[in-house]
Amino acid sequence: MKRVVILGAGESGVGAALLAQAKGYDVFVSDSGTIKPEYKNILLENEISFEQEGHTELLVMDADLVIKSPGIPDTVSLVINLFSKNIPVISELEFAFRYTNGKLIAITGTNGKTTTSLMTYHLLKTAGYNVGLAGNIGTSFAKQVIEDTHDYYVIEVSSFQLDGMYDFKADVAVLLNITPDHLDRYKNTMQNYVDSKFRIVQNMESDDAFIYFTDDYYINKDIDKHNNRVSHYPISINQVLNEGACMAQDKLHFTVKERGFAIEYSLLPLKGKHNMVNTMAAIMAAAVMKVPFNEILEGLKTFSNIPHRLEFVTKANGVTFINDSKATNVDAVKYALESFDGPVIWIAGGVDKGNDYSELIPLVKENVEAMICLGDGAEKLEDAFGEHIKVEKTRSMKLAIERAYNYASSGYYVLLSPACASFDLFKNYEDRGDKFKQAVFALKKKLVEKI
Repeated sequence: MKRVVILGAGESGVGAALLAQAKGYDVFVSDSGTIKPEYKNILLENEISFEQEGHTELLVMDADLVIKSPGIPDTVSLVINLFSKNIPVISELEFAFRYTNGKLIAITGTNGKTTTSLMTYHLLKTAGYNVGLAGNIGTSFAKQVIEDTHDYYVIEVSSFQLDGMYDFKADVAVLLNITPDHLDRYKNTMQNYVDSKFRIVQNMESDDAFIYFTDDYYINKDIDKHNNRVSHYPISINQVLNEGACMAQDKLHFTVKERGFAIEYSLLPLKGKHNMVNTMAAIMAAAVMKVPFNEILEGLKTFSNIPHRLEFVTKANGVTFINDSKATNVDAVKYALESFDGPVIWIAGGVDKGNDYSELIPLVKENVEAMICLGDGAEKLEDAFGEHIKVEKTRSMKLAIERAYNYASSGYYVLLSPACASFDLFKNYEDRGDKFKQAVFALKKKLVEKI
């Protein structure tokens, strides 16, 4: 019996463990931290061996195959040792791919992956397709593949997951954009990150579809270097295209193998230029999968965006609070700062990921009145913007909200758009966004009580 070792006992790791067990492997799960109770209970109920709060190297190295959490870098000593022994190390998505008969729509990009994945899933689901949602969102792909009851899967794929994918082949691949992010995982070399994103098209054939944002600098620069067999469907907001999707005359235009249709802007559920790209990509993916135009229109009517992504929270005395906690890089913040029609008090900070903030300076000078910096990245943010706007630092979300409100007046926006990871003060970006909302509502309650 072959032995599978799984590093990391989160959603993807436990899902992979269940699939491996179902396929007859001897399974062992190892986590360097404390396993969450809900996942620990699943392992216990299924009698899957595991350890937590540290990796026992002898137990890990005694593997025929290792499935690694995307959060574990390839540079840690344990993984380096696995590579040196030629023990295959793959991602959960790569492992699950081996056991599915469903058609796969794989979506990646530095920003917009979740929105696009959710919209694509929604358009297929409302059209009556038997579709699952997996990857960075939804239930573990591996866990769903145990029964493999879906005809289609929409999979949100990060660069970290792509790095552990070798034989995986998408039927439809979507590449939304490539902007600097996670460079600390890529030897601070942008080309390494670009190459990682383009792994989304590996193994695809001429009958498969590659949907990509052709206006993006790095995509356009490298598009000819990667898999020219696959059928190309570019999307653009700057140029008119004969095949793919583009913007013109207050409409989005779509053409798939000479089948064309158009949708008026007013019918779109999401606003903002960046969301036009996400929307075009999702509609193109649905169209390639032969969802009828009238079904796409019906699906758009009932789609709503995710929490923590330019999420309206509330208004207090004319000040609007926006939760954009999912904006963990410079490009996402740029989209946010371009989205408002009034002055912004910007709350940012967390664990810096090697960000270059210089490209934000013109926007900040134009749109931002003051900045509240949170957490470990505060010093770098102050250095970048301190000479242009007022900057305060704190490690308390409650204080950040109160200080932001003090700078604001009616018609202002208080925006949480961190540009950084969340792991210094919060569990994850969802926890950060939730704490932001809690602090905002606590402030609003206090203001009402004063009246």
